[in-house]
This record gives sequence, structure tokens and C-alpha cells, in this order.
Amino acid sequence: MLIRAAVLETIGAPPPYASSLPLRIREVELDPPGPGEVLVRIRAAGLCHSDLSVISGDRPRPVPMVLGHESAGEVVACGAGVDDLAPGDRVVLVFMPSCGCCAPCAEGRPALCEPGAAANGAGTLLSGQRRLHAGGVTLNHHIGVSCFAEHAVVSRRSCVKVETDLSDRELALFGCAVLTGAGAVINTARVQAGSTVAVVGLGGVGFSALLAALASGAREVVALDLNAGKLALARELGATAAIDAGAADAAEQVRALTRGGVDYAFEMAGAVAALDLAWRITRRGGSTVTAGLPHPDRRFQLPPVQLVAEERTLRGSYIGSAVPMRDIPRYIDLYRRGRLPVDRLMGDTLALDEINRGFDRLAKGDALRDVVIF
Repeated sequence: MLIRAAVLETIGAPPPYASSLPLRIREVELDPPGPGEVLVRIRAAGLCHSDLSVISGDRPRPVPMVLGHESAGEVVACGAGVDDLAPGDRVVLVFMPSCGCCAPCAEGRPALCEPGAAANGAGTLLSGQRRLHAGGVTLNHHIGVSCFAEHAVVSRRSCVKVETDLSDRELALFGCAVLTGAGAVINTARVQAGSTVAVVGLGGVGFSALLAALASGAREVVALDLNAGKLALARELGATAAIDAGAADAAEQVRALTRGGVDYAFEMAGAVAALDLAWRITRRGGSTVTAGLPHPDRRFQLPPVQLVAEERTLRGSYIGSAVPMRDIPRYIDLYRRGRLPVDRLMGDTLALDEINRGFDRLAKGDALRDVVIF
């Protein structure tokens, strides 16, 4: 079938993207789903820093590629062997497919699926196949989803069926922003009630972490960002303090407010400077968790003596250490009960043709979670 899709042909285009147009809206040929695959009509797709980092070159991926990884849609057709989904089912797409058989999957850690990671890095589906073509050229898939398009063929392992009356715009956020941010708090760090938390970087993922910390019963939640508007929103959402992350004394302010630092500091900005700040505001015996994805060549200087003498922990969190089939429904339930008000994080709605302008907003740090609506 022929679809319209946002294709990234080269990386490293300079901003403003509304002028350089790194994403070209093209007519693309989409193959039918193969065995174990599903054809999905995309209804809504969120703009995330993980997409922006591919555009800028901070997150190298094979091009040409149809970008996008956070979305909700409707099943149109199922390939051979898919008997637990049917046309008309609503699904949230997940950017880490899990094979169910490798060592991490067997340990209950599907976010670390080895075949899934290999396929994502190669620009294929979990099957190793590519289903996208344009002008006689085969296009790559973005981490198994490629949802900046009217339709997508994905692995069944990239779909979570949902039965809800939430809008597609709301549902899309659960595929990445909520899954990653809330999961870092609930699954990776396992934040305890009565603890102290700081979140550095208030994008969709960072705000989701802040909301999850509040829902987990943290008694102090400190928000840090460079954007004054986002700090104001953090206060409205329940942050006990909001601090300019660019202030020379930002770390000292946090340590003074929390009497020596926080139990858990979350770095969600994808910048080494943000990770350094998160490390410096973590107390003795505390945990620093990062879900940011800076360029692979960037390095963080860690004083090893602190790990031992202060019993400190530094942990990574990928896709919120999620078990998506379990976590997406329970986060949706928390949202419906008012415990995780992620609707406050929704920004502008865009048409597919406006997507480059949306990434300009994201690059400037002005956007919350802008969503392309199909």
C-alpha cells in the first residue's frame, strides 16, 4: 500500500528545521505484514528527544529512515501466526520489541531484549525484515515502529492492546514518555514513600518521572530545568521546589533544601552536564538514575571513591525497565484515577506536514509533548 511518511534521508541538518527540512514528507510503499507482524493505522504520534537525537546525529541510526517511535493506533491486519489481535483493536506501540526467549527476556527484563536491540540498531523489524520502500530504495525502521506515517507494519512484540476510551492523543504518551519516565521511578529506582527525589530535565519523560515520584509518596520532589515555564508547571503539578538548573549554585540549593541531597536523583535531559548535576545532588547512600541518551562519544567523569565511601549507586534505565504488557495498562489506570495526570503534559497538535516546525520547538526546549494527529 502507499502511505505518506516523514523520511529522514541524512542526519545532521542544521536548525531551524522548518528551513532545512530534515524530514521530507514522501509517498512510501509499505509491504503487507509478514509472519508475526501487524499492520497498524497510526492515529497519534508524539515528538520525542529520541527522534530529535537521530535528526541531529547524537543518536546514530541507519538512513534513509521513517522516523517516530511513540504512538497509538488501530490494528488493520495481522500476519500469519498473530491470533491474539484483530482488526479494530486499539494498540499502543512500544519501541523495544522483546523476543521472549533471550536471557534478559527469560529473566523478566524485556527492555534489554538482545534480538530486539540488534534489530533496532540495524533499522529492521524484530524479524530482520524491512517493509518500507520509496523510489526503489528500501527504507529503515526507527526502533521497530516508524510511526511518523499514516500506517506502520510492526512486530506483534511491539504492540500492547488497550481497552479504553482514552483519546489517541492521550494514549500515544504511554508508549514512551510515561513508560520511560514513570518506569524509571517505579521499576528502576523503586522510589519509597517518604523519600526525597530530584528530577533534572523536564521534557515529557522528566515530567512523567516527577508525577510518578509524587504518586509514589515522595515527601520532597525537586524539579530542575533551564526553562522557567516548565519550572512553573512543575510547581503546579506538586513539586516542592523548582530550581534553575543553569544557576551556578543549583547543586548547593538542592542540598540546602534537602539537608544534604536527595535519596533519588533522575537525569532526564540527555546531557552530561545534567548527569553531573544529578550526581552532585544525590546524598550519601543515595541513587542516581539516568534515562538520558547523549551522543555515544560523550563521557561522564565519576569519582570512584564516592561509590565506595558513600555507598552511592549510579544506574541506567532504558524504557523505564518496563514490562510493557504489564506497565502500560497499570499506568493508564493510574492516569484514569487521577494519580498520574499526564494530560497536563500534552502540548500542541500538529499535522504531519508541520513536523519539522514541531522539532524546532522541541530543540529550543519550549515544547511539552507535541503530537502529530492523523
